[in-house]
Amino acid sequence: MEVALVYLSTIDHPHTGDDGTKPSRKRALFSVSGNVFALGAVSLITDVSSEMVTAVLPVYLVLGLHLSPAVYGMVDGTYTGATALLRLAGGYLADVTRHRKLIAGLGYGLSALAKLGLPAAGNAVGAIGAVIAVDRTGKGLRTAPRDALITLSTPPHLYGRAFGIHRMMDTAGAFAGPLVALGVLAATAQAYDTVFVASFCIAAFGVLVLVLFVRDRRGDQPPKGTVSFSALGDLIRLAPVRRLVLAAGLAGMVTIGDGFVYLLLQQHEHLGVGWFPLLAVGTNLSYLLLATPLGMLADKIGRLKVVLGGYTALVLVYLLLFGPLGGWPLLVVALGLYGLFYAATDGVLMALAGPVLPKALRTTGIALIQSGQALCYLLSSVLFGLAWTAWGPASASRIAAVLVAVAVLAVGLLLRGIPATEEQHA
Repeated sequence: MEVALVYLSTIDHPHTGDDGTKPSRKRALFSVSGNVFALGAVSLITDVSSEMVTAVLPVYLVLGLHLSPAVYGMVDGTYTGATALLRLAGGYLADVTRHRKLIAGLGYGLSALAKLGLPAAGNAVGAIGAVIAVDRTGKGLRTAPRDALITLSTPPHLYGRAFGIHRMMDTAGAFAGPLVALGVLAATAQAYDTVFVASFCIAAFGVLVLVLFVRDRRGDQPPKGTVSFSALGDLIRLAPVRRLVLAAGLAGMVTIGDGFVYLLLQQHEHLGVGWFPLLAVGTNLSYLLLATPLGMLADKIGRLKVVLGGYTALVLVYLLLFGPLGGWPLLVVALGLYGLFYAATDGVLMALAGPVLPKALRTTGIALIQSGQALCYLLSSVLFGLAWTAWGPASASRIAAVLVAVAVLAVGLLLRGIPATEEQHA
């Protein structure tokens, strides 16, 4: 767990020393704002809570409740895509009110409260779906304000590193969550209600850390009243923003859900249900180890190159699902590449977007990009579930690999020339 809370109340931009010189290589990893570490700690704690609950959801719905792949695709797509408009609303509200920390806190709090609804849901799919919807509503509200705070607390040339460190800490929570859940189940004789209550307590602690340690960066915000719907039109008219939204949507359209990838691996290797949560652990371990190095690499060689490399890794994952490799080598390589995909794209795409978004609408712009990607992801999951049902999992996976390869070329063309430093906006 992140232990650098002693660093949280230090300087905002520790990218230079007291004498104005650049930090040494030894200190380079931590040459970002304490606010980034605070936000990372909140995400770490929250992801422990979330992953305690969600690690077994795909296998529970498909193998336990016997949902068809097509129905699961609808559930999985809704899980991420249905909050797209809420992300945009949360981003816009954060910019209008100039209270990004407050909106993020409401999102984290709503997700925490949703955990208490799970014991009451029982085995009813509808009730489980409603609880998940509340949890995802919280995620939709918090994501854009949180990422905007990261950019406002970091100099532009360190965006990749800042998002890499944040995503590393976030993924540490995702890595630990399934393990904590398995430990709770082992200690309580498979008492799932205990997991849900423990998940709520951990999430509530994350909200407390947000309240105590995260600063709102309100001094970087424009005067109240300068953000309006006409300003939103101006944002859309910026060519780099339009290209980013289109590229993010295209990437979301060709990305299938994690649950599908893990279900395909589970079926390919005939893994027992008890091993299923560990597939997510393997991906998160790879993500955890690679997030910061790839973020730093993106700042050095170019963020677009790293993003395209990440989607290339995704092509290989989809091909491996029904390739000649099998056994533990398949699991190690596939999960390692899957974690690399996330490490190279998730935070790095936001770092790529930061410099072209005006500060007055930074949160809204990030939410717009994330919303476009989430809506397309919803459609992608539904279509993949239908393709699996119609043509079988092998054909569906190979089609997905071809589509991702095409998307890599298209995204490269769309984002070529996106600036890496802050632009001046009227």
